[in-house]
Parts: sequence; C-alpha cells; structure tokens
Amino acid sequence: MYLGQLVETAPTRTLFARPRHPYTSALMSAIPSLDPDDDSQAEKLEREVPSPTNPPPGCKFHTRCRFAQARCKAEAPALREIEPERFVACHFAEEFDFSRDHAAAPAEA
Repeated sequence: MYLGQLVETAPTRTLFARPRHPYTSALMSAIPSLDPDDDSQAEKLEREVPSPTNPPPGCKFHTRCRFAQARCKAEAPALREIEPERFVACHFAEEFDFSRDHAAAPAEA
C-alpha cells in the first residue's frame, strides 16, 4: 500500500521474486540480506514525499518514482491483473523491470 491505496498484490514468492511496482521494489530492497557478502543497498526514495491528506493527481507515487512519465502525473493507474493472481497499479508494470538489480530508469517524458 502507498498513501492508503493498494499498489501490488501477488502470491508471496512471486511478489518477492519479481516486484512489478516501483514502490514494492523499493520496499523489497530494504529487506536486510543474511548473506555477509551481499553489499546491495536499499533503494532511496529521494524525491518529494506527497501529503497523504492532499495527494497529487495521477499516480500517487509519481513524485517519488524514478520511472514516472507524463501519463503518471495525469492519470491514476487502475489496479489490474497482469498475470494470474497478480494485480498491479502501475501504467508500466509489464514494460519495466523494477527489481533492484535493474536500476536503469527511462528518460522522463
């Protein structure tokens, strides 16, 4: 959930293996590893934190999302089924790999 709205739901193993929403990916990156050789770090959400009482138009996560494009600022994504038992509220859930191992973000439109 982000600002009171469900952004992704899936079977646990599926969700942990490959998040399809950028907020889920950021949350998963904050889980400490038990591997002492794992030097990965949590993704930092450094952009503007929106007010929960006055959320932005469009996707509520767009002010902090490194993948946000013009559509995200104007149109709220619906929670939709992208795979069996997997629902995501992101316009680009099928297009981008949001996992922490793929940090490249597209240019903002």
